[in-house]
Formats: sequence, structure tokens, C-alpha cells
Amino acid sequence: MKNEENKSDESTSAKELGPMARRLEEATEEALFTGGRAGRQAVEDAGFSEELKEKLFNKIAHANFKSENASAFAEAGLSSTAGEGTRYIASAQAWMGEENPADTALRMLDDARKPLAPGLRGKFQPPPVDMRLQRQPKRSAGEKVAKARDKVTTYVGMGGQQSKNGMSEDEKEAWRKELKERFEPTARAMPNTITGLAALANERIENAIARGQFKNIPRGTGIERDTRADNPFIDTTEYIMNKMIQRQDMVPPWIEKQQELAKELETFRSRLRNDWRRFSARMIASRGESLQEQLRRAEEYAAAEEVHNPIIRKNGDGEVQEFKDASPVVGRPFRDSDWEKAEAGYHKLAVERLNALTRSYNLMAPDLAKKPYFSLERELKACFAEVAPTVAREIRDRAAGGRPRSLGGGKAAKQTGLLEALTGGDNVKIHVEVQEKAYGMREWWRDLWKKN
Repeated sequence: MKNEENKSDESTSAKELGPMARRLEEATEEALFTGGRAGRQAVEDAGFSEELKEKLFNKIAHANFKSENASAFAEAGLSSTAGEGTRYIASAQAWMGEENPADTALRMLDDARKPLAPGLRGKFQPPPVDMRLQRQPKRSAGEKVAKARDKVTTYVGMGGQQSKNGMSEDEKEAWRKELKERFEPTARAMPNTITGLAALANERIENAIARGQFKNIPRGTGIERDTRADNPFIDTTEYIMNKMIQRQDMVPPWIEKQQELAKELETFRSRLRNDWRRFSARMIASRGESLQEQLRRAEEYAAAEEVHNPIIRKNGDGEVQEFKDASPVVGRPFRDSDWEKAEAGYHKLAVERLNALTRSYNLMAPDLAKKPYFSLERELKACFAEVAPTVAREIRDRAAGGRPRSLGGGKAAKQTGLLEALTGGDNVKIHVEVQEKAYGMREWWRDLWKKN
């Protein structure tokens, strides 16, 4: 045995190649793999043996077969615990520059709707499991008797203590206990825990449903569900915040500031227009002309104002309409420098107040909702352009004895007489006392002549 082992060791050591031989073999294989026909011709010219050539060619054929069936080898090399996706990727064909039609269809289906964020995706809902204790159906006494008799006849003659009718003493005692159940009260003890009460209530509800007592109950109105609640393109946090704001009638701070700015602007513009309308009507009427001359002069001023300072109007498309001058010969619009100087202090303070509110509003509002600042010159021009067509009507109302306009939003002021001036002119509600507490002329006369 030792001699055979020594011979086998010598044969294996003789078959092992040295480093130089292994390097030459690797170079030859590389030339065959990458050199093509020229590499094969070089190997044949080198004078290799037929056995070595056959070995190299077999390696080449094996490598080509393995490369052609790479997907099958990769799938066969996977472990049994690999998933379906891993097996599909391993057996898929390599990218050849063109997309597979199946992959194209799958990609189009995936791109049809934006996937939800990981936090918004639905979780697996396990099926509901009834954890209540199931009660055994209670059998009637007749059923128990019938089954007991069938069982008794099966075991007749099997016991020494059985009587003639086929029942032992123990069976008779059990039979007596079962027959006594018909005289037991139907009521049962109430459970002492909340779970027991809930189980009892559910059992009674289920029994009522089985008897059909819930079929004719009138149904209520359906719940109006918002379709945006399940929209994957709307952020859930934004949707919940908007619903809370709408439900509680809350508005952001910049919306409140916007309302304050709009109210302040409306007050300033209405007062400016009413002051200028009243002043223009008084100045035109103070010249002592007839009513027709005053109206004609007011209309001329309005036409001149429309030429020199037209009102900017926009059509339905949002484009500014150009003003076309119908009569090239017009006078100058009505202006009064003394009035502008007298009111300049108030106008500047009001515009500064509006700009301060606009500045604080722009600091809160988003970029798309920011507003420009106000200019006194621009506000005066807009006031002159809007008031000029209404001056003639103001003069006519004053001449006809109409009610003068107030300083505020252009509403008619209430005329007060002497009695209303003395009493205040307000609507007073008089609360009449009861008859026992009433004190009038009769009571005063009685107290006056009452004797001590």
C-alpha cells in the first residue's frame, strides 16, 4: 500500500505544471479567445500537441456555450430561497440597445400615475378575527331525549348494572338532570365586565338581525365624501390643514392684513371722491349761472377730463382699450390748486398709512399675492377721472333739493329739523312699566292734595 501511495504522489507531482508552463497556457488560451482565426493559426504554427490543442478547443467551446446560455446558468446557480424578482433579473436578457415590448408596457403602466410617498401608502389590513367565545347551541329537551334513547339502545346488554330498559343508575341520574332543565328559569346572570356586556349586546343584535327586525328601519342620508381625500397628487398634510381652516373659519394672518388694507383703501378713496365731487359742484354753482349753464359747464369739464385723463378700461380679454378722441377741440379739465394744498396734509398721511399697511402685508403674503405701493398723484388722477362724469348729476340733485351726500360711502344724510335737533333725532324705544309701578298725572295730583 505504501508503494502505491508513493507512486500516486510521484505521478501527481509529475503532472503539475510549473509557473512558466501555466503562464504559457494562459497566454495561449487568451490568444485563442481574443485572437480569432489569427490566434488559432498562431497556435497551430507553434507546434502544440494534438492533445493540448483538443483541450484548448474544448475550453473555447465550453466558454462560448456558457456565454450563449448565461441566463440559464445564472438561474441554475441561484439558491432555493431566492425570490421571484431575483430569479427574473438573473434570467433576463442583457441590454441590446432596444427595449422589450413587455418592459415598455409595464413602464407605461407605472408612469400613468405618480406613486404615493412611503408614509401615505396603505398598510396591510389583516382580516377581522372574531375573538368572542362561541357558545354551544342550546338543545331542547326533546332533542336530548331522542339522542339519549338512540345512544342507550346502542349499549344495551353491555353492562352488568344495567336494568331491563337498558339504562344504568348513572344514566338514569343524568337523564333526570336533563329533564329538570325544562323547569329552570330562562333568565341568566348578567355579566359583570364591560367585555361581557358588549358580547351580550352583540349577541342580541345579531339575533335581532337574524329575525329581520332591522330590515324596515328608515335609512339616513349618506355621508358626503370628499373626492380629494384619496387623491394621490394632493399632499395629505396640506389637505388636512385646509379642512381645519375651513371648518373653524380661520384665515392666515396675511389674509386678515389684506382685509384691513382693503377696508382702509376703500375708506380713503370714497372720502376723497366725495370731497372732490362736493367741492366741484359748489365751485361750478357759485358762479351764479342758470342750472342749464351749470350742467353744460360740468359736462364740458367731464369731456375734457376724458380726453386729458381717461379712465383705463379693460375688455373681456384683459387688454387695455385705447381712447379715441372724437372732438379734438376741448378745454382744460377742472382743477383747483387751493383745494389740493388745503387737503395735501391729509392726503399724504393717508397714503403713508396705506403704504405702511401694504409693507406689512407684503412681508406676510406669498410672492404671487403681493401688492404694489400707492402714489398720491396716481390716486388723485383716478379720483378726477371717476368724479368728473358725476358732477352734473350732483348739481342737478342739489338744485332739486335732494338730500346731500355724506362724507362716507356716498349715502344720503338724514335731514334734521328743530325738534329732532333738540331731542337728538334717534329712534328711542320706550319701555312701559306695569300698572302697579305707573306714576302719571293722576298719581301726582293725588299726592299733591293728600292730607297728612
